[in-house]
Amino acid sequence: MQTLQILLMENLTFNSPILEIEGLKVTQQSLYPVFVIMLLIYMFVMVANVGIIVIITLEKSLHEPMYILFCNLPFNDVLGNTILIPRLLTDLLKPEAEKLISYAECVVQAVFAHLFGTTSHTILMIMAFDRYVAICNPLRYATIMSNRTVVLLSVSAWGVSAVLVAILLGLTIRLNRCRTLIANPYCDNASLFKLSCENVAINNVYGLMFSVVLLTLSMGSMALTYSKITAVCLSSKSKGLSSKALQTCSSHLTAYLVILAAGGVVAILHRFPEHSEYRKPASVLLAVIPGVLNPLIYGIQSKEIRRTITSLFPSNKVLA
Repeated sequence: MQTLQILLMENLTFNSPILEIEGLKVTQQSLYPVFVIMLLIYMFVMVANVGIIVIITLEKSLHEPMYILFCNLPFNDVLGNTILIPRLLTDLLKPEAEKLISYAECVVQAVFAHLFGTTSHTILMIMAFDRYVAICNPLRYATIMSNRTVVLLSVSAWGVSAVLVAILLGLTIRLNRCRTLIANPYCDNASLFKLSCENVAINNVYGLMFSVVLLTLSMGSMALTYSKITAVCLSSKSKGLSSKALQTCSSHLTAYLVILAAGGVVAILHRFPEHSEYRKPASVLLAVIPGVLNPLIYGIQSKEIRRTITSLFPSNKVLA
């Protein structure tokens, strides 16, 4: 009986349901400034991205495939930031000993963190296809980009991401845990499987394959799409077509480069544990930067969205 109790106690410690999370490490002097800045950034992300979704939903002139597909991007930014930032803000105000998170909550946070990053790429891939059809096959655009196609593309972007992430986290959940410290500002797959003392080779292999396949498809589709768009613009020698391509593609390409750069910095820093103090804030910026810049990029570049926003605010002449 005593042996059984000891085994049960060891097993409870071995697979602890409560984990410690490192959170963002800041000095006491910078605690409240960092908290206020992050809170203001989060509020801007919410207002700007929800605002873009509402504008596109209510304005009938924006009910086009390009803008409907784009709605996936601000929705993804809202979801990703809501999963990560409020928890980070809460942990900032807690003493080290109270920065605890349940294993179940940690897994959920990791799922949505990876879903956010993966879906950012798949959404931009389907948006690239839309731009390709609009510029390279303008006469068939309405036929190809039907409502059914738009729905299928959106579902595919989220569905493929969900399957890839489910396998990624499924391989981690199967592992027994012998540690309790999440050495990261928030939970992700790498932090979770590092809690295990078992062989995690399959996790590393799948994680590497996951990243390589996603980035290869993402960068390959962008390169193929934009090379064909460039070829069409050069062969047509039409200034109007080139201007349209530049206007509609510049915002999309900028958004993609922002996500690629932010993710690339974190991926590189993961390979250098000695620079973990830089990786941790960089992993937070990975979620924050696209959420801040995407509505600004599309709001500035899109005449239709800019015109709609301007129309919401009466001019001084009208008020007079």
